[in-house]
Amino acid sequence: MKWYSLSIQEVEKITRTRHECGLSASEVENRLREIGYNELEERKKPSLFLMFLEQFKDFMVLVLLIATVISGLLGEYLDAGAIIFIVIINGVLGFIQERKAEESLQALKELSAPQMTVLRDEKWSLVPAREVVTGDIVKFESGDRVGADTRIFHCNDLSIEESSMTGESVPVKKTSRPLDGSDLPIGDQENIAFMGTMVTQGNGMGIVVATGMKTEMGKIADLLQTEQALITPLQQRLKQLGSILITVALMLTALVVMVGVWQGHGVYEMFLAGVSLAVAAIPEGLPAIVTVALALGVQRMIKRNALIRKLPSVETLGCATVICSDKTGTLTQNEMTVTTLWSGGETLKVTGTGYHPRGEFYNHSQKISVQQNHSLSQLLSCGMICNHASIREKGDHFILEGDPTEGAMVAAGMKAGLSPDSLSKDFEIVKEFPFDSNRKMMSVIVKTRTGEHLIITKGAPEVILPCSERIRWGNKDVLLSDKYIKQVNNKINELAGEALRTIAVAIRPLKSFETIHSSQEAERRLTFVGMEGMIDPPRQEVKSSIEECHAAGIKTVMITGDHAITAAAIARQINLLPATGQVLDGNALEKMSVEQLQEVIENVYVFARVSPEHKLKIVKAFQQKGHVVAMTGDGVNDAPAIKASNIGIAMGISGTDVTKEASSLILRDDNFATIKAAVKEGRNIYENIRKFIRYLLASNVGEILAMLFAMLLGLPLPLVPIQILWVNLVTDGLPAMALGLDEPEKDLMHRGPRPVEESIFARGLGMKVVSRGFLIGIATMAVFITVYQRSSSELIMAQTAAFATLVMAQLIHVFDCRSEQSIFHRNPLGNPYLIWSVLSSVVLLLVVIYIPLFQPIFHTTALPFSQWLLILGFAALPTVLPGGFVKKSKDK
Repeated sequence: MKWYSLSIQEVEKITRTRHECGLSASEVENRLREIGYNELEERKKPSLFLMFLEQFKDFMVLVLLIATVISGLLGEYLDAGAIIFIVIINGVLGFIQERKAEESLQALKELSAPQMTVLRDEKWSLVPAREVVTGDIVKFESGDRVGADTRIFHCNDLSIEESSMTGESVPVKKTSRPLDGSDLPIGDQENIAFMGTMVTQGNGMGIVVATGMKTEMGKIADLLQTEQALITPLQQRLKQLGSILITVALMLTALVVMVGVWQGHGVYEMFLAGVSLAVAAIPEGLPAIVTVALALGVQRMIKRNALIRKLPSVETLGCATVICSDKTGTLTQNEMTVTTLWSGGETLKVTGTGYHPRGEFYNHSQKISVQQNHSLSQLLSCGMICNHASIREKGDHFILEGDPTEGAMVAAGMKAGLSPDSLSKDFEIVKEFPFDSNRKMMSVIVKTRTGEHLIITKGAPEVILPCSERIRWGNKDVLLSDKYIKQVNNKINELAGEALRTIAVAIRPLKSFETIHSSQEAERRLTFVGMEGMIDPPRQEVKSSIEECHAAGIKTVMITGDHAITAAAIARQINLLPATGQVLDGNALEKMSVEQLQEVIENVYVFARVSPEHKLKIVKAFQQKGHVVAMTGDGVNDAPAIKASNIGIAMGISGTDVTKEASSLILRDDNFATIKAAVKEGRNIYENIRKFIRYLLASNVGEILAMLFAMLLGLPLPLVPIQILWVNLVTDGLPAMALGLDEPEKDLMHRGPRPVEESIFARGLGMKVVSRGFLIGIATMAVFITVYQRSSSELIMAQTAAFATLVMAQLIHVFDCRSEQSIFHRNPLGNPYLIWSVLSSVVLLLVVIYIPLFQPIFHTTALPFSQWLLILGFAALPTVLPGGFVKKSKDK
């Protein structure tokens, strides 16, 4: 239903209501039963128990559970207990993090209006917004949040802030008249008040035409629920890794059983040996360490004002190739600011941003005092008098009460040293003609201290200029000739080209015998004083953040509901739009299919006047071109695209609840610069995950090869299963977690994003794992054979020496894992957590070797000092020997 095109009588007929008396209580009850409450449908949240069980669906976790069952069936209850302990810890960590994120979001909820003023049974009353029905007569005023889609039938200077729905940074002036047009976008439906928007000025009344899921906000919520979330790159890689490891484990088990049986060993004995190798192949601590690394990354990101809702999403930022960013409130401050003044042919620039009354005035590069310039001082003071906005100080911030455009004019005047309180005493308002969308002007008649009366008018320059007969030029008032009209129009076009919203100010002194009864009488024979040019300024940090993202190979795209000229001007200011970059508006986008959009999208940097459906189309077009898309936004209209993107980023302060629910990452400070820090953190987390996967798998390859070589040579097993489990869960665990705390390398943000399809073993990691693992296995076997030949009757001594060699080789190798170039590329002592974890692992090794209580459990015995020289010598070889080989591979 195109409610905006209907007359009030037609709306009343369709909704079965009358605006004079409203609905009856019984009719409201009937409609509530028929259409339901005025609220958005929320998907049923899983119980805490189901949320906990969700943590065990990971492929690697399922593999570990299978290993637990096998260990239990074979009587290895200690092994089974240790594995199940790791699995539970992993699940608890993931559950706690997800629960904390949900609780944080619950605290941020402020979606719909809690109450609305409704006319029922010919009486106005305040009712909960959820009980409002179609056909209700409602009224609202400045400061109210609209609780349902409403067709306005009466308004008085009514402005509604709709940035959460349309992306427009300036409140929309509302009207009550029917509008022409067959398919007007939301931003142009000036006689509709939408659910979730905020009244910033004036008051109005209307008929509720849609509630709940039938509102425009409800349609967006429905889009959101039908849009499927994507699997993250990290989940894909860990799934690949799990598949590889289980395949390797099964192949090794089968190989060992076949070789052992062929050599004459018993089937059960060989099966037990095969399971030991399978345990060695699977790094039992990997899921827990990945979770801990992600959780630690989350804590670091919280300190940088980024709240992660889902752990795997952390590293997805690291491979983002496109950031689709909303303009208003994300790239800009969502605070209108006067940046240019023009009066009498003179242009001044104004510094300072937002509503903070601190700034300076410059004529070219020369700083000036506005109070010594009568024309500019009058321009600013008149802009403050003909104004309903006020600015109040709250702590370190200045809060606007009223329309942002008027607030910008008040702030500009305060920067010049003008006081709203003093002006209100010097100029008493005796009559007002409120702003009207048809006139596009507002006028007041004021009485000065000397008893004189003065008309002050402000509004769009193109409508005030024809109402003027004189113009302030220099410090004189002269007749407005064609010459001056041309200069004013040129200036209007120049400021519009800079994306400045211009407000003109004009005055007329009244003669003692004049009486003004209407706006038509007031707004004529004016003197055009000047113009104030304002804009929603970019955030100060945005320009450098976009440049850093560009250096990191990430394209930043602006998506906004604003007009193309405004969006393009902002984009150029922040170096987002290159000289050859294109701007695409909603009309052109509407006519394109996703396939047609793909053909041009690589060169488009600004999308203007877009709808929620357009945003989804943009995200999907980028994704089908192979991009990993991060979508940022704060409005309800951003939510479906945020959920469809690879990683959705919502604003924590200005963001709506629907957007936050859809997102993976919430910026608590609404600052685009935080995204850059999050990208860096995401990349570092992934690199750290690669580091400890390299460390864990190289260690496990060493264990596997040591066991396999022994079997092929017909020797006893150099390691028993409990020793392998101890190495995998305890000795490897602490250094691997410390690698997860490694600081990023200096050139991290100068590398391009990694491809989505990149294997976790890419960039030579697979070769490093195999080569280092091979050397660790050879070193372990060499020590085992040497000690076993010296004391053939004491197998336990040789196994203990092999156990110690394996552990020490891994603890030395961990320092080489800090860089993909060589152990000497970074300061080996640069990670204090790693130093302490290695020392702790050495102490734990000595405990299980030399404490009698643990010796029978771990099948160890005390080693003499002479054997430690042999152990340490061989343990160092895997790290020292391949140094030249790794350096030549130049993996970056």
